[in-house]
This record gives sequence, structure tokens and C-alpha cells, in this order.
Amino acid sequence: MAYRETEKMRQRKAEARKRIVECTYRCVAEGGFRSARVTRIADLAGVATGTIYRHFESREDLFAEIFRLATQREVDKVAEALATTGNAAERLERALRQFAERALKGPMMAWSLIAEPVDPKVEEERLAYRKAYASLFEKAIREGIAEKCIPDQDARQSSTCLVGAIAESLVGPLSPTQTSQTACATTDNNDPLVDSIIRFCIQGLTGTRR
Repeated sequence: MAYRETEKMRQRKAEARKRIVECTYRCVAEGGFRSARVTRIADLAGVATGTIYRHFESREDLFAEIFRLATQREVDKVAEALATTGNAAERLERALRQFAERALKGPMMAWSLIAEPVDPKVEEERLAYRKAYASLFEKAIREGIAEKCIPDQDARQSSTCLVGAIAESLVGPLSPTQTSQTACATTDNNDPLVDSIIRFCIQGLTGTRR
């Protein structure tokens, strides 16, 4: 007789997978992908190391899943900011500010998503999500051009430049060598940095200071 997995077994497997993902996320948030060792994840999740590989083909597959989960949350926040009221330039400023402020509030996870050296499979996810951000910005820029609050320009190229500018400007502040100065700081303490980043981005996009 062929083996048939029971509903109870499926539920147990789903719960184990959920714990593995949650514990890996926690490890990355605390120390980056480099600190997320499979043995530690298994210990935190209360499973055998082999159990992890029954749910994920490799460590890289697990990390790619965490990267997708974490980055999608940030993409969704940017999308929410772009869906608020105001003209396109105002909404873009709000979205960029949200991106920067959230990164500085969670510096280790943000560093892991933006700049930490990662395996090729995770790097592919990083490139995919950079495109996701750029796509959102491109749409807003096109709306701004139509509204005439943003000068006519190559919206696709400008959106790519925005993603590159804000990500690169955060690499230094988010670096683990700098987190002792910036980690867990309040938004007020980071306002000058965020303001400087946003001013540069919006001035480059619109040609005017904000």
C-alpha cells in the first residue's frame, strides 16, 4: 500500500518549516547572513539539521527565501507610500524617506539586503528586488511627468538612478563597522542623514530643492 501523508503530518511539516523560516529571519536580523549557520538555525527551531534540508534543497535556497520575505516587506512599504495622497514628487519623497528610515531602524537586516556579500542565488534575488523598486519609482515618475511636477526625462533610467543612489548612500551608515554609531538610534537622530539623502534624490529628479 502506498504511503499517504495524513493531514496531521502535513500540519507538523508546515509548522516546522515556519519555525525554520522565522528562526533564520531572526539570525539574519541579528547578525546578517554570515551568522545564520544551519546548526544554529536548527537548534533555535527545535529541529534536526537534516530536517532543514527536507524543506530546502540547500542553505542558499533557505537564504533566498528569507531574502524574498524580508525584501517584499520593504517593497510593500514603498508601494504603500507611493499610494498616498499628493502629487508624484511628494509621494516619491515620502517613499524614499520611508525606505531610508526603515533601513536605519533595522541596520543589520538592511545591510544584509542591500550590501552584504551573498551567494549567487541570493544575489539574483537582490537584483530582482532592485528592479521591483525601480518599477514602482518609474510608474510614479511617469505620473509626475504627466502632472508636470517632474520635468520630462527617461523615467526608466531615472528610477534606476534613484534605487542606486539611495542604496549606495546607505551602505556606509549601515555597515557593521558603523552600526555602533547608528544602530538603534531614533528617527530624530537620523533626520539629518535622511534629509540629506532625500534632498539629493529629489533635487536630481526635479531640478529643485525641497
